[in-house]
Amino acid sequence: MNAIANHKLVDYLRLMRVDRPIGIYLLLWPTLWGLWFAAGGMPDMHVLTVFVIGTVLMRSAGCAINDFADRHFDPHVNRTQQRPLVTGRVTPDEAVRLFVVVSLIAFGLLTSLKNTLALALAVPAAVLAASYPFAKRYISIPQAVLGVAFSWGIPMGYAAIRHVVDWADVVPLMAANIFWVIAYDTYYAMVDRSDDLRIGVKSSAVFFGHYDRLVIGWLQFAALGLLAYVGVRNGSGPAYYVGLAVAAVLAVQELWMTRARDPQACFRAFLHNHWFGAAVFAGLAIDHLLRT
Repeated sequence: MNAIANHKLVDYLRLMRVDRPIGIYLLLWPTLWGLWFAAGGMPDMHVLTVFVIGTVLMRSAGCAINDFADRHFDPHVNRTQQRPLVTGRVTPDEAVRLFVVVSLIAFGLLTSLKNTLALALAVPAAVLAASYPFAKRYISIPQAVLGVAFSWGIPMGYAAIRHVVDWADVVPLMAANIFWVIAYDTYYAMVDRSDDLRIGVKSSAVFFGHYDRLVIGWLQFAALGLLAYVGVRNGSGPAYYVGLAVAAVLAVQELWMTRARDPQACFRAFLHNHWFGAAVFAGLAIDHLLRT
């Protein structure tokens, strides 16, 4: 009986992609950008802990509902044929229940901050997490919906720290992250483009077509420009802009890496964006540390 329970736990963890933390990193970096800008440096440890754990939980919940939404498509895509819902190791009902339970745990964790505005903003966060997987049926660039979902930790961070959302900072930060998400998730979508075209799934890689890498370059350039603007607004020092410069070099490296549009190279470029986000955060954190 214990062996069966252990196997089921492993299947749930695989469904939530706990063994593939890249999604956690890509969701965490913009959340940390928002927290550091909102706090003017390192935020309160309780707030930071809640947001880091909440990021892990909401990414896990998002993966569960994503695989539920894609359960009829994944068997026809080479990369996703071994997912737990496809192989039958997890049922659709279990995936939905897992999404609800993990989301509720994240919401319960957020209540420890006793911040009404942050709790109110958590509601659209859950809606965005649940709606993105279904956007692939109706929107040519569903990655834009993913971008909003992956950016929602920014206004929540401002609410948690300042008890008010400074939209003059939050809007360009969110826009920068949305552009970045569309860019790196287009690399991800380029891996599956032939399968998506065959089964009729919409994606930015399909929509951009031959201009995919050109658009990615412009999106990353726009993201860095908006991040620089927020830095100017907040009086950031040289270390922050060094971080942006390093991120720019990494973006150029990714474009070179994918020059032949080889699917494996595109997937490596997607994974490589972890370092883009880390470079921006490192510059931001070091800048505040030096100024303190």
